[in-house]
Amino acid sequence: MNGQYYANLLAQAREAVVQRRRGKLLRGVLFLQDNASVHTSRVSRQALKDTGFSEIDHPPYSPDLAPSDYFLFSNLKKVLRGRRFVDDNQMKMAVESHFDCKEKEYFLGGLKALYTRCEKCISLEGDYIEK
Repeated sequence: MNGQYYANLLAQAREAVVQRRRGKLLRGVLFLQDNASVHTSRVSRQALKDTGFSEIDHPPYSPDLAPSDYFLFSNLKKVLRGRRFVDDNQMKMAVESHFDCKEKEYFLGGLKALYTRCEKCISLEGDYIEK
């Protein structure tokens, strides 16, 4: 993964919002990402700006506050555990199928967990949140 590849993903994400969530861009899209080098490269920063998304600040070195780590990927791993794929395309289809069938409440649960985790992190004065 490099900055240009990530920039292309951001453009695809914007297009998906346009196609699936009509009017959402006008109301604003909040975007959360960590400070990995691919996210902070010049080309990635410009691509994020071009999407019109508003970035939410993410504390450095805080995987416990990354919904992809504690929510999306952990649940996905449970579903895909033990499965074998003949190629990358088959795996991609399985991942897309997993997320496509989720209702908005599923994703809302992940965001509510983020809020709770942020509150806990503040109360722990920045210490790592185990669970």
